[in-house]
Amino acid sequence: MKRITKLLSIAILFGSMLMINSCSEEFLTKEPPGVGSAGVMPTPAGVEALLAGTYERMQNGGSMFGGAMTSDWTYAGGCSDDAYKGTSSGDQANYNLLERYEALPNNPYLNERWTLCYDGIARANVTLQFLWLTQAGSDKMPDARAKTAEGEAKFLRAWFHMQANKIFEKIPYIKTAEELGDVLPEEVTNADAGWDGIEADLQFAIDNLSTEKHLGEKGRANKYTAMAFKAQAHMYQKEYPAAKLLLDEIITSGVFELAPEYTWNMDMTHENNIESIFELQCTTTATAAAAVHGSGCNFHQKGPASCGGWGFYQPSQNLFEAFQTTTAGLPVLDPTLRDPLESDMGKGSGEDFTPTSHPLDPRVDFIIARRGVDFLGWGIHPGNDWIREQNNGGPYMSKLFMHTKAEQALNLNGSGFSNGKNFRTLRYASILLWRAECAIVDNDLDYARELVNMIRERAKTSTPVMGLCTSTKNLESSPVVDWTKPAANYVIEPYPDVAGQYPFDTPANALLAVQHETRLEFATANHRFFDLRRWGILGTTLNAYIQDDIGFRTFLQGAVFNPGEDDYWPIYQGVIDLQNGIIEQDSDY
Repeated sequence: MKRITKLLSIAILFGSMLMINSCSEEFLTKEPPGVGSAGVMPTPAGVEALLAGTYERMQNGGSMFGGAMTSDWTYAGGCSDDAYKGTSSGDQANYNLLERYEALPNNPYLNERWTLCYDGIARANVTLQFLWLTQAGSDKMPDARAKTAEGEAKFLRAWFHMQANKIFEKIPYIKTAEELGDVLPEEVTNADAGWDGIEADLQFAIDNLSTEKHLGEKGRANKYTAMAFKAQAHMYQKEYPAAKLLLDEIITSGVFELAPEYTWNMDMTHENNIESIFELQCTTTATAAAAVHGSGCNFHQKGPASCGGWGFYQPSQNLFEAFQTTTAGLPVLDPTLRDPLESDMGKGSGEDFTPTSHPLDPRVDFIIARRGVDFLGWGIHPGNDWIREQNNGGPYMSKLFMHTKAEQALNLNGSGFSNGKNFRTLRYASILLWRAECAIVDNDLDYARELVNMIRERAKTSTPVMGLCTSTKNLESSPVVDWTKPAANYVIEPYPDVAGQYPFDTPANALLAVQHETRLEFATANHRFFDLRRWGILGTTLNAYIQDDIGFRTFLQGAVFNPGEDDYWPIYQGVIDLQNGIIEQDSDY
């Protein structure tokens, strides 16, 4: 981290550019625009600008592939069994190496992730330093705001470190020079995952943030945000008693509940709803956009809903088949017992194809764009005609990042490639499912079932995707659709409220149910790879997925996931070279 000084300067410059200078008689002596002078930054307004600049780094900083910060679509989704890289085989070749678990320390994606994380950390530290300098001067913040501003900055510092340790097994935890004392930032080693620092910063945020958000601004962290992320940190470390205390406090607060409709967690008209604990605030204007990276690149490249998209991030056949249910509306938890489901892989849009009539969880068509089903109001999906390279990325596309046709008017920037759709970074459904895991550890299987059923009941009562397509070809030009009927055979029910009944008969079976529910509820979001790792089933799951998928696509032919070795990615070699003897490479590389 010898580039820390440079990053601090960048953060100061960005914060100063955010400042709004008013006219005055002293205009001849003003600092030039865009310069962060000592007279501007150690002020309440300067600190607020720097803090806003730190939040901005959560948006990704221009790196939509290797960075993939808030959405984690590259690492959590594309490197798991949820989705493929998609697009064409030769596009973004460095992604191919990640998807096949063959990334080496020279992969630039890893440099992008490391750099973005430590850029955000640098901004948080600069904010803290100028906050303390401001409070030591005469133009001070009110003490109460100074405490909450410090809480927000430390929350962000913890969050950026967590985004680093998701990818790299051992990281340096970088604090301010004042906190580090005799140790320079560039001398901090990567001895561990940084959990002690993460927990300490999050606890400071919990202790000092209000349950309200500063000025009512929805994109800020508050006490509950810090509690939820600290609970996640404990879940990642299997510290279930500590996680349970935080989860119970969030649940009993009465502040959050599941939104009445599942789609409220992914549309533009119900952002910051009662289920949202923290979400990235995105917007577009006629001249600019602040979108989550994962939006435009993951749109269709073809068809009326393309908006200039590039066709990345295509859900897997494995994920599609995971949404099947029994005739009783219950999941098939054992993958080996699932039925193969029909797909239009290898079929042109002009060829006959009848979509599956198998019972399905209705969440499937909120997540996966597939042939014969309406695509967010843009029309019945015709299959191959809208897919960039089907034999590489399969026949499906993701709906998670795309806006509905009705919401297109809300996206003012160009074609809509960078839409203004918020990304729900963390929502109440995770709190319930994490608490269910804790209940299983306590052998309280009835409570675990109750929590899972809350999720399933919401899925059952949500309005399904409508429009039963009764034609089998030429769907783009002349589909025959009965809009009074659901688009597929949706059958979903909660688990029977009977003590001792499968799968809530043993802790092992109950955990399978929670794991499966977590996958379906957050399919293609920012969880899957990291969940498989913390559950200890990453290797078995991904190797089974590889063997299953090579019968569907050829891309993973010869790929192997090596448990332990491939659980994390290597640190970029340039970082090792820059801090020789300080930052050490993962021993598996």
